[in-house]
Amino acid sequence: MELLRWLLDARLEVAGSAVLWREIVGNVFGLASALLGMRRVVWAWPVGMFGNALLFTVFLGGAFATPQAVDLYGQAGRQVFFFTVSLYGWWSWSRTRRQGTSPDGGAVTPRWATGRERVALVAAALLGTALAYPVLAALGSWGPLPDAWILVGSLLATYGMARGWVEFWLIWIAVDAVGVPLLLSSGFYPSAAMYGVYGIFCAVGFVSWLRTSRALTRTARSTSPSYAEAIA
Repeated sequence: MELLRWLLDARLEVAGSAVLWREIVGNVFGLASALLGMRRVVWAWPVGMFGNALLFTVFLGGAFATPQAVDLYGQAGRQVFFFTVSLYGWWSWSRTRRQGTSPDGGAVTPRWATGRERVALVAAALLGTALAYPVLAALGSWGPLPDAWILVGSLLATYGMARGWVEFWLIWIAVDAVGVPLLLSSGFYPSAAMYGVYGIFCAVGFVSWLRTSRALTRTARSTSPSYAEAIA
């Protein structure tokens, strides 16, 4: 109980601003999830979900009676969406791991999305952003239009990771590119710095998955003509 109370109340002074330790810990778990995702380890999903749960309490400060008593429903809602999509990712990667269908033993086989899947991604991005914008505006979100893209893009990137699409790293980079200036303009400097770190990490992750995808494709072409069926 004492540990739980400390986790809820503890905070750190950064440049004159109070930052909750659970916000820092939640973001660290998010970074750890991305690192495990780059290595295609199933644990990426439960680790990320734990971070989502912590950040959910951060953005509902009033409900959890913590020092920062502000409820940011849009931000809290994001964590619920991420948690839900992550359940699918956890199930999908675990199934691949059990079936042993990935050529190199990873929990997913990195591949480029097909033309049809890319069209679906673009359509979902446009429609999702258009639908999320008025909702976030009504909730009083700071910068509802870029905030809508951050929400929708993050969900699409999470889903793309679950499917093993190399493009999911690029979607995350596009999210970070919008998120950093938005957070700077709204005064959330620690979070803006974290988004910048994520952006750099995503670039590294993209190169890693791209190399793995090319290596597996070359190996598959020389050993099995049915490789395309295995990753579909």
